[in-house]
Amino acid sequence: MAGPKGTYDVLPGTPFGASSSVREALLAPARLAGYAYAEAPVFESTELFSRGVGESTDVVTKEMFTFADRADRSLTLRPEGTVGVLRAALDAGLHKGQLPVKLRYAGPMFRAERPQAGRYRQFQQVGLEALGVDDPALDAEVVALGWQAYAELGLRQVRLQLTSLGDARCRPAYRAALAAHLTGLDLDEDTRRRAQLNPLRVLDDKRPEVQAQLADAPLMVDALCDPCRDHLTAVTDGLAALGVPYEPAPRLVRGLDYYMRTTFEYVHDGLGAQTAVGGGGRYDGLSEAIGGPPLPGIGWALGVERTMLALAAEDVPAPQEPGLAVFVVPLGAAAKARSVGLVGDLRRAGIAADLAYGDRGMKGAMRAADRSGAAYAVVLGDRDLDAGEVQLKDLRAHAQVAVPLEGLVRHLSADDTGGTQ
Repeated sequence: MAGPKGTYDVLPGTPFGASSSVREALLAPARLAGYAYAEAPVFESTELFSRGVGESTDVVTKEMFTFADRADRSLTLRPEGTVGVLRAALDAGLHKGQLPVKLRYAGPMFRAERPQAGRYRQFQQVGLEALGVDDPALDAEVVALGWQAYAELGLRQVRLQLTSLGDARCRPAYRAALAAHLTGLDLDEDTRRRAQLNPLRVLDDKRPEVQAQLADAPLMVDALCDPCRDHLTAVTDGLAALGVPYEPAPRLVRGLDYYMRTTFEYVHDGLGAQTAVGGGGRYDGLSEAIGGPPLPGIGWALGVERTMLALAAEDVPAPQEPGLAVFVVPLGAAAKARSVGLVGDLRRAGIAADLAYGDRGMKGAMRAADRSGAAYAVVLGDRDLDAGEVQLKDLRAHAQVAVPLEGLVRHLSADDTGGTQ
């Protein structure tokens, strides 16, 4: 029986078997920058997403998994992480304390999309949000943390695209100019309906026939007010100070309506049609949109699956969880009883250890030790037990030495054994 369409299983040896390690690696720079871990429910009130993400987006109009609970309330599996994390922060009153509130998160998101490479109906994202401060230096930090996450994974072909989508002072006039331009184009009814709700959505249309007609469309960066232009300049100056290269992307419009001012994507050209591996931006009006107080914010989300596809495209090994350090092989009933406690002692000392279960013979147990990937095998027979020692086999150097049983943990700890990759 196969799993649901558009989903996948995470198991050892499968294409996404290292996803947990990739998640941790992507969030490592954020953790060091003071972003605390947050977790919101995987489902929320449907109204939260329709008000927060935007009625004109494909996410709300076409892609949400929505259902009624037993009280006939409309609930939706989260299609993205920002709105839920912001709602949780507001409910907890975090915005009343020290600002900015810095949060990081990871988990599954859900969208009813057509499955293809790099696009799933249940997919993994990591993200961070910085709430409560409108400071271009904070924008630069957020953008740089995503760039650093990819660089530390070993990716060298990720490109950062950056623009500004203006704010409430300059965007209305630009929207009007863009809407006027769109009325003269040969667009289908669905696209015209989208343009009436939010003309910027049309700029995000990936169809070549639409993009060809947008060549002369007005650009938001040419219509920025002075404060927005100064903000963008300060952000790019901050990125230069942090050593983060970027590409101006005046036509960049992300798939969510709440972005304003700083808006960015991380893209990789080795993934085929789906080039974006992550992205984000500033969303200073989002709190008010979901019924909260005025609260500026900026954040990003990085796609775990697309990051792993980028690693494969560049032939960069994905980070792996530390493997076993020691595999204990007991020979005989008395040795088995002592080995159970020995494995516990090793684990309490922080040494990753496992035991040859199933009372297999020496040949089968050593075969299991080799397959475990452990650096050492500890062989304990009844005669070794009588002598108060174990046979410590280095499975990499194919060497063996007798070690006092009571001193084994100390011996392995001195060898700085914690696990293998």
